[in-house]
Amino acid sequence: MHTWAPEDAAFWAADGKRIANRNLWISIPSLLCGFAVWLMWGIITVQMLNAGFPFKPAELFTLSAIAGLTGATLRIPSSFFIRIAGGRNTIFFTTALLMIPAVGTGFALQDQSTPLWVFQALAFLSGFGGGNFASSMSNISYFFPKRMQGLALGLNAGLGNAGVTTMQILIPLVMTVPLFSAFSGDAVKLVSTSGTLIGKIPAGAPTWLANAGFVWLLLLVPLAFAGWFGMNNIRTEEVSPNIGSPLGAMGKITGMLLMAFIAAGVGLYFILPQPIGLGLPGWTKWFVLAGVIALTVFLLKQIPGDIKPNLQRQFSIFGHKHTWVMSVIYTMTFGSFIGYSAAFALAIKVIFGFQHVMVDGVMTHTTANPNGPSALMYAWMGPFIGALIRPVGGWMADKMGGAKVTQYITYAMVGAALGVAYFMKAAYQSATPEQYFLPFFVLFLVLFAASGIGNGSTFRTVAMVFPKEQAGPVLGWTSAVAAYGAFIIPKVFGEQIKAATPEYALYGLAAFYLVCLALNWWYYLGPKAEYQNP
Repeated sequence: MHTWAPEDAAFWAADGKRIANRNLWISIPSLLCGFAVWLMWGIITVQMLNAGFPFKPAELFTLSAIAGLTGATLRIPSSFFIRIAGGRNTIFFTTALLMIPAVGTGFALQDQSTPLWVFQALAFLSGFGGGNFASSMSNISYFFPKRMQGLALGLNAGLGNAGVTTMQILIPLVMTVPLFSAFSGDAVKLVSTSGTLIGKIPAGAPTWLANAGFVWLLLLVPLAFAGWFGMNNIRTEEVSPNIGSPLGAMGKITGMLLMAFIAAGVGLYFILPQPIGLGLPGWTKWFVLAGVIALTVFLLKQIPGDIKPNLQRQFSIFGHKHTWVMSVIYTMTFGSFIGYSAAFALAIKVIFGFQHVMVDGVMTHTTANPNGPSALMYAWMGPFIGALIRPVGGWMADKMGGAKVTQYITYAMVGAALGVAYFMKAAYQSATPEQYFLPFFVLFLVLFAASGIGNGSTFRTVAMVFPKEQAGPVLGWTSAVAAYGAFIIPKVFGEQIKAATPEYALYGLAAFYLVCLALNWWYYLGPKAEYQNP
């Protein structure tokens, strides 16, 4: 389309609303699958532990962390895809790419002797799904007028993020039946109690782990066709003026994704333990992440041809101070949501699924707790609430102002994080940790809900602060920075659980939320705010 004017009331009523809504409702399930494939390791690792795969919990935490880091890094180039490649071309191609890790994971899970590095490589490729959020949000931001940005982006993000919940419900269920006949592989007997949405599964029950990967093909194949035949490339000067042929556009996307994969691979080499990587001390991860982001941007700048000047134009967002302010605030909301989603199930399993008892003066955490809650029965509820409430956050922000809503939810996140830390510490020092599960779980749901509402409110703030041409790339960029929460939170949880101090992870997050509280007030609510309650 060479004409697109959503702010024009006549155009919007005649054609714009219909076209925009069609693109939105194809975008949402495509993004849902992206989240599902990206974060499926949070559930798969729990079932691998239940099925007796020969890996330690700390090793399994690395799978979610690898997918988290790669997906976040891929969001950096994905932030700029729409102007370079067009919306339809981008959504079709990035949705089709999800089939690679889905199929690979299905085959890898058929054999318990599959080495850890294979799962790590598949988690690395699952980053495709994480990257899709940036391009999807950027694309949808161009279709709707500013007055509807909060709700439209909240719907795309919120229902798209429901892929986390969809995955957490669907994977345990499809593992209970040989859904794909021979492709499901041989059944594996569970060595410990598992569960699904509808109840517990006893030890000794058969499970077909391969279905966790193959099931996504049932959605990805028709969605790829829907994206190609139902979505649009907006070819205006403001959005995507010179995208070329579809094959050329997909080639550009491939080259930019490759740059991000290289940067993510370098970062993981420094962070991952030997023999896969160098295994640098945990405190170095902050510097490594900064290096990964810088390396990604640097490599993108080296791409020759018409991509380079196009990127340079979009890189103007880095000269806008509010890009950096919103990157921090958005990390508080989306980074928390995605990080907790990646770590929640395995954290429940490790903290409440074992009795923590003193043996010869040493606290041990290896005795199975017969009264422990099933992680797979409960873990889906947090991401479900966080995703479902996100459009509500966008709607509230459209009515009350984005910064004001963000301020209120930050207070809630600080309090809930400190509460979760208290009960987490109590549970990890108890032979009967299940007695602390209810308050731990309820407060975690508050964290998910507050992060979802705040995520919706930040969409409104970005749309109001930045001009139309910059708002899309800024949404993509801030989502890329925030998505490192999917790496940091599982990594920190794993480190602190190994050190027997899991509550420290929540103390650190509460301190970060206080910093965000101050930033939001200073820049958007205080007397010197450049933009008052955007």
